[in-house]
Amino acid sequence: MPEAKLKQACVMGWPIEHSLSPRIMGYWIARHGVNATYNAMPVTLDQLKDAMQMLIDSDYAGCNLTIPLKEEAMALMDSHDDSALVSGAINTVVVKDGKLKGYNSDGFGFMESLKSQFPEWRGDKVVVVGTGGAARGVISALKNAGAEHFALVNRTPERAEKIVSGLELNAEVFKWEDRQQALSGATMLVNGSSLGMIGQPPLELDLSTLPPDAAVCDLVYRPLMTPLLMSARARGNPTVEGLGMLLNQARLGFREWFGQDPDVTLELYEDMRKAAA
Repeated sequence: MPEAKLKQACVMGWPIEHSLSPRIMGYWIARHGVNATYNAMPVTLDQLKDAMQMLIDSDYAGCNLTIPLKEEAMALMDSHDDSALVSGAINTVVVKDGKLKGYNSDGFGFMESLKSQFPEWRGDKVVVVGTGGAARGVISALKNAGAEHFALVNRTPERAEKIVSGLELNAEVFKWEDRQQALSGATMLVNGSSLGMIGQPPLELDLSTLPPDAAVCDLVYRPLMTPLLMSARARGNPTVEGLGMLLNQARLGFREWFGQDPDVTLELYEDMRKAAA
């Protein structure tokens, strides 16, 4: 039999050296025996339009997008999956018949990680800090999975209000200085901001008013154990690391580009834990 045609994909962003995506995709490519390559490509905002055309011209299957490209890419797509329209950001691009289609797998990745790490989660009241594309995707996925009430905390309340109206949420919006009040009666707390990431200030949030059985989730995966998660564990709250979301959200692109739905194996998880440490 002739060898299958080589398929190409990549991750774009600026900076891009920190990305774990090539390592994740490389693991799956080897595990599934796919004739494919996946590399990291430094792309600035000014270069994004040309980079999208390059995908078509060079016969790429698609790409992943990371900071700061995810929102700007919306206007460059020929079509959008509902996940991208809901979140207002794209982290996965699929090229088919010379056309670009944008997806956002953050919500899928978060829910798969949540079900794996804390299947007993409850959505009676979900507090979400941050209103970026990843946070919007997570909020939409939680609502679709049955979460009943949200408390959104953001430095710019108007952005949170737009999410409430856009997703038709049963929700309250809290100003940044009132964030402590949002925790009362919560069944889940999600940090959807970059606070706590290496190189960023910590999320300054006193958990004393958070119920002891509330799940605490952080989308940040570097460091694996953020100050927020350390504080939550110290007081006995169940915690959900951001690494599981990263690994699960990568599955969508691999499936669309290479035709196989990969598993997040324990071997992969442990390997990525070491890489992210």
